[in-house]
Order: sequence, then structure tokens, then C-alpha cells
Amino acid sequence: MTYDNTLKYLVEQFPDQFVRWLLGSEPDEIQILKTELSLEPIRADAVTFLKTTSQILHLEVQTLPSSTPPLPLRMLDYWVRLQRQYGCDIEQVVIFLKPTTSELAFAEQFTARNTSHRYRIIRMWEQPPEPLLAAPGLLPLATLAQTNSPQQLLEQVAAQVNMIEEKAQQQSITACVQLLAGLILDKELIQQLFRRDIMRESVIYQEILQEGREEGREEGRQAQLNLVLRLLHRQLRELNPDLQAQIEALSLAQLTELGEASLDFVSEADLVNWLDSDETPK
Repeated sequence: MTYDNTLKYLVEQFPDQFVRWLLGSEPDEIQILKTELSLEPIRADAVTFLKTTSQILHLEVQTLPSSTPPLPLRMLDYWVRLQRQYGCDIEQVVIFLKPTTSELAFAEQFTARNTSHRYRIIRMWEQPPEPLLAAPGLLPLATLAQTNSPQQLLEQVAAQVNMIEEKAQQQSITACVQLLAGLILDKELIQQLFRRDIMRESVIYQEILQEGREEGREEGRQAQLNLVLRLLHRQLRELNPDLQAQIEALSLAQLTELGEASLDFVSEADLVNWLDSDETPK
């Protein structure tokens, strides 16, 4: 999912900042483990492994509480594979991005008759924003932190983003802020504080589009359709069933163009106009 990819990008670009936040220690040498932990396929695209000299930080992001296999079993499965392969201390952290009352967001343990395994859960809506506002790589998560005024918090994040001097980094952080803030905040409010064109220029958005193109080459048109529908749901929240049916009938080339055009959509009318436009690739 887009949110998984966004967090994976942030962790890999700013591993030291995540280690300080989650482990509370000054990181030494950090290695990003490019491992599939191969036995049976598991959701490797949604996790990141950071290895310091003394331990491994296994970080996983959840937007919805349900998953297959269930989250507690998956955390045990990862721990066993990591322990078998690296034989060191392992800290497992699951970050829930979107508020939920599901018991899975509050359960920190897998339990069976002869087995018990613990891991950490972080619910972003309960986290103080101050530590997140202090580090560029954590600013996108700050938009989801605990606050009585989401708008004021987003304004604080925007002010911190504007202080980032390196342009490419500022563009990428801006794109990540917009993507994650869209989980809980009104799109129009986000667009008041952040320009849409910055997202298009950013590395993270280009990586998301590139991933969709690669998936399209490997798995066909359906993968590109799934990517476009995710982007449209982020922009418009809900899709009219008739419009979704039109989108599902588009060719791979049309879906690619629609994915890029969707960043300029403010309302459903923009989508309708694009679908009816002579500029739509045939």
C-alpha cells in the first residue's frame, strides 16, 4: 500500500532518527537489511529491518487492524526467522497509523498453549508530537500524533518542513506529509498548507508511480488499476460506482496517465472532466 511504501521510504532515508525515537538510544552503525527471510512468502513489502551492532529493529506499519496471517502470529513468525538468521536481540515495533478501537491495536502478545511472544504496539494518535516535530524524517508521522487541534499541529509540521534547506529532501518530506495526513485530515486543509506540485516532483511519489509501472509490467493491467484506485481514494475519499466502472475499463496506458493526473483533482468533477476529455489517451 501507499502508506507502507511511504513509511518504508522514510525509515530507509532516516534510519538514525527512527532508532533514536523507537529505541531511545544514539545509533551507531546502521544497516538496512534487504532480506526476504525466505521460507514461505510474507508481507516483506510492509516491513523494514534496521540492524545496529547490538540488535535488529523490526518495524511494521498498519493502517487496518486485520491482516492475513493475523498480526500476532506474523510477529512471532518474523522473530523466529530473524533469530534463526542473525541470532541477536530483536526489537519488534508495530505502528498503527489510523485511529481504531480494534483489540488488535491494543494486543502486544501472541499466545498459544505452549508459546508466548511479545512485541510493541505504537498507536500514533496517542503519541506526543514533540519528538516527531524535532526530526525531519518523523515530520510526516507528527501529523497523526495526539492533539486537540489537528489544524494547528499540521501548521507546526508545515513550518518545520519549510525550514528544511535541502530542496530535494524538502520535496520528499512534503509529499510524505501529504500522504499520511490524508489518513485523518481534510484534503482541502492539507492543500492550503502544501502545494500539490511539490508532491509530483518528489522522489517518493515518483517511486510510487514507478512501482505501479513495474507491477504493471510484471502482473499486468490489474496492478496498475489497483494503484490508480488507491491514489483516487486518497484524493477524493470515495468513488461513485459508475465512475469506478469507467476507470476499470481503461487501458494500461490510460490508467498510467490517470494516476499522474489525479494529483490535480480537487473534486469528483475533475475526474469526470478527465474521463470525458479529448486529452485522455485512447
